[in-house]
Amino acid sequence: MRPARLAVTLTAHGSRDPRAARATEALTRAVAVRHPGWEVRASYLDHAGPRPREVLATFAEAGHRRAVLVPLLLTSAYHGRVDVPGEITAARAEHPGLDVSQAEVLGPVGGRVPGLLLDALVSRLGPVTADALVLAAAGTRNAAARATVEQAAAALSARLGVPCRVAYASASPPLSGDVVRDLRGAGYERVALVSYFLAPGLLWDSTLGSAREAGISAAGEPLTDVPAVAELVAGRVLDATAPRVGAVAALAA
Repeated sequence: MRPARLAVTLTAHGSRDPRAARATEALTRAVAVRHPGWEVRASYLDHAGPRPREVLATFAEAGHRRAVLVPLLLTSAYHGRVDVPGEITAARAEHPGLDVSQAEVLGPVGGRVPGLLLDALVSRLGPVTADALVLAAAGTRNAAARATVEQAAAALSARLGVPCRVAYASASPPLSGDVVRDLRGAGYERVALVSYFLAPGLLWDSTLGSAREAGISAAGEPLTDVPAVAELVAGRVLDATAPRVGAVAALAA
């Protein structure tokens, strides 16, 4: 008998830093607890394993007919536009009986910043009193992807009522320390760093260190498995599957 449960794989970039995999596994457990009717597994595009196509193969071998891949990415840069669809294409070719859907990334899509993403950013920042914020992201050379980070910063600024500027750890300027120094030079005394990272790792350490050297007053941790992120992931799953099955309630059970 084929299993009736929806199969879901949460696909992270992957890192040599073991903290990143631990964060991904924690988020995977949080989503599974929220939706016990789903089979939820983690997968990774690089460094760690298993790969998405390996997890999707496991789903097919177990008799699943439907699966959803959720990119644990905050922008749709190269990994979201190329690597993830490539994994899905390979899985479909190898397992034609498995219907695989790709969910949207967790960051802004179509100009809309998810409210749950803002909830997660605010919760990680905590009860910090700041007169300016720096939203620190990993970085990408893709201009469209960077534009979505700017959208998130603008929405966060509107939510908290203070200026919020973007910084990157790699691939594109400015560095977080440079932005902090600019803000402090403009008269802002309490500059806080907001983590636009889903998991800790070397890039997060680098951008945090840069900001600390420049004199930040506080810093939020990476988002990991905060409840708002787990709820956002679940929403992406439902968005990806609801048009195909005709009823969200059947999947939410």
